Amino acid sequence: MQKKLFVGGIPYQTTEDELNEAFSKAGTVESAVIIQDKMSGRSKGFGFVEMSTEEEASAAVEMWNGKDFGGRTITVNLARPKRDEE
Repeated sequence: MQKKLFVGGIPYQTTEDELNEAFSKAGTVESAVIIQDKMSGRSKGFGFVEMSTEEEASAAVEMWNGKDFGGRTITVNLARPKRDEE
């Protein structure tokens, strides 16, 4: 198992600090990043959270997947490795 999680369905106004704070309830957050559009700088509504251990990552998935976050139901699962773009 790994420690990096994909988080989808994040409300557009959510900050990385808010995401970090929410996931810290499941353990130590190494990083929390919300992906932004390169042109507008606006949130794309998804991001990645890296927990310090696999156990904490598993706890975060259990705690947040399918739950309400800022009025939206978020999806939380293990992040897939980045594919090389051809």
